[in-house]
Amino acid sequence: MSAATASRVAGAWRALPFVAAAVAVATVAVGLWEDGHGRLLGVPHPPFIGAWNPEATWWLVLTIPCFVAAVALVKPALRLKALPFAAALFVGTLVLRLVLFAARLGTEYDRALAVLPRGEGKNEYLPTLAALDYGPRFFLDRFAELVPALPVHSAGHPPGLVLTMHYLGLDTGPKLAAFCIVVGALSAPLTYVLAQRLFDDKTAKIAGVLAAFAPAMLHFGATSADAVFLTLGLLAAIPLLSNRIVLGAVVLAIVTMFAWSLLAVGAWATILILTRDGFKPALKLAIACGIALIGTQALLAAATGWDPIGTFHATHDVYTVGIASRRPYWFWLFGSPTAFFLILGAPIAWLAVARLAQRKPEAIAIFSVVAVASVAGFTKAETERIWLFLIPFVCLAAAPLVKRPTLLVAALAAQAVVYELLFDTLW
Repeated sequence: MSAATASRVAGAWRALPFVAAAVAVATVAVGLWEDGHGRLLGVPHPPFIGAWNPEATWWLVLTIPCFVAAVALVKPALRLKALPFAAALFVGTLVLRLVLFAARLGTEYDRALAVLPRGEGKNEYLPTLAALDYGPRFFLDRFAELVPALPVHSAGHPPGLVLTMHYLGLDTGPKLAAFCIVVGALSAPLTYVLAQRLFDDKTAKIAGVLAAFAPAMLHFGATSADAVFLTLGLLAAIPLLSNRIVLGAVVLAIVTMFAWSLLAVGAWATILILTRDGFKPALKLAIACGIALIGTQALLAAATGWDPIGTFHATHDVYTVGIASRRPYWFWLFGSPTAFFLILGAPIAWLAVARLAQRKPEAIAIFSVVAVASVAGFTKAETERIWLFLIPFVCLAAAPLVKRPTLLVAALAAQAVVYELLFDTLW
């Protein structure tokens, strides 16, 4: 390659963030235009799941100071030692998620989970507990047959969360909401732990801070089960990148029983290792994940009658007849990643794309996973919530380029508060 050609190629890569921004703007414009002209794309304001509905409560007088204080504390927090920093991330994440929710809806944290005459709860997990009246073994044995009769969220996922609810006694909206809130808040310190496997401690801390302030993680971290899946995905990713491949593969196989989508964590880790360390280490990781997954499913099938293949087909049928089937592929091919990246935090997305332009392994890995998910079209829309577990990996890609963390998190905080007050995201 000549010097002139190399220079042109380098220039094209540097332009990537601007190209991505233009595609995102065009996608939003097309979505709103189509919706405004009566062409239904499957969400209130395509490509976003949030519906325009400005609302606020008196809790806003506490929310704003909490966010201002959190932004101001970022710089001193980055000087803390590892354990105090991780604890501060957990507490900060917990507080921000609670006060942001309260700013709009007060303290009804189980709003999207409780079974009420109105709302999303009838489609969530609590109604599924009735299917365990004959015990967990019967539930697993007959799960594939039960899928068509289950609420849509339970039908679209393996039974891991419902079984956890059964054993922990999470049989009311407040109990389940508390579980989701606490487990979900662990995602920020776990992002920091994961980032330590890739970067120096300063950059790893910035990745953790980005995860704590990422708007989508704040919007959906308090009341959606996807916040639990987010934390479980990190529990698998950490050992996979810590040279503890067998442990990571086993953990991944277990957490996959909560959400099929968490298989993408294994794909992300494999691509990262492939681009960073080469083919053989990546193949070793992929084989370990495959063996652990097949082995876990086989053991569960032998012990309980669990039918993973039948469950997969039943779940696929649910998607086929669900609202996703009425969402046009041509739009959501771009709409799904656009909504995901913009709502997770536009500044984070910009830096992650800039990191991709530098062709760094952590950026190549996450954008490859998102690209495959978008092209596959299995998830159309609602990716701000459904792809929540991928956000820490975007934060990892963005973290090395953060030069002024306080300014960046201030922008993220502003986006989170404004969007929460103006749009109803259901969760």
